[in-house]
Amino acid sequence: MLELQGVTAGYGRTRVLHDVSIEVPTGRAVSVMGHNGAGKSTLLRVATGLLPVMSGRVLIDGEDVTRLPPSKRVRRGLGYVPQGQVSFPQMTTLENLRLVAKRPSDIDEVFELFPVLKELLGRRAGLLSGGQRQQLAIARTLLTKPRLLVLDEPTEGIQPNIVADIERVIIDLTRRSDLSVLLVEQHVGFALRSTHSYYVLQSGRITMTGDGGADAVDAVRGAMAI
Repeated sequence: MLELQGVTAGYGRTRVLHDVSIEVPTGRAVSVMGHNGAGKSTLLRVATGLLPVMSGRVLIDGEDVTRLPPSKRVRRGLGYVPQGQVSFPQMTTLENLRLVAKRPSDIDEVFELFPVLKELLGRRAGLLSGGQRQQLAIARTLLTKPRLLVLDEPTEGIQPNIVADIERVIIDLTRRSDLSVLLVEQHVGFALRSTHSYYVLQSGRITMTGDGGADAVDAVRGAMAI
């Protein structure tokens, strides 16, 4: 589905990513973990088309999209949930969802994933908790029917019960559909439980990769502590 092949990227003359290669297969969830400053945000900016590469390629379904802008990557099935629980704060939960829903029945489908949103339809998004806004942001992106869902630090500042809900949704979506997920995250336990495979990014380089799952938590935490 998504491939970054030998990508080097950065800002001005400063290189942040150094020959980075990752793959997100169709119907699989992949996490990229690393501390602040490791290059995770730069990697996502490259994947979504917000930052050009210095060298290397970005492919979606085998097609080279390295030079395509974000809008054209969206048309090829990319859905991006940026960091920070982004919403339209003056609009209600329902109005936020209606902005992107193609059919009313599509909104009912996201209620199956995030039931709490159905109870908050008339409330302005700016009055929701951080966790509720994060669920709204993910739901709104899913309404665009992406084939690749890109999540940037979805657990940041979120209460544990909603972290568990988001974990459940990621697992459920990849289990019952061909949706691919690229998750960038610092929360090691959440990331590994939610995804089929992982990459560890340190100082702009991939230093570790393997299968996801709870059994990998201790090894990844140890590697990141070095």
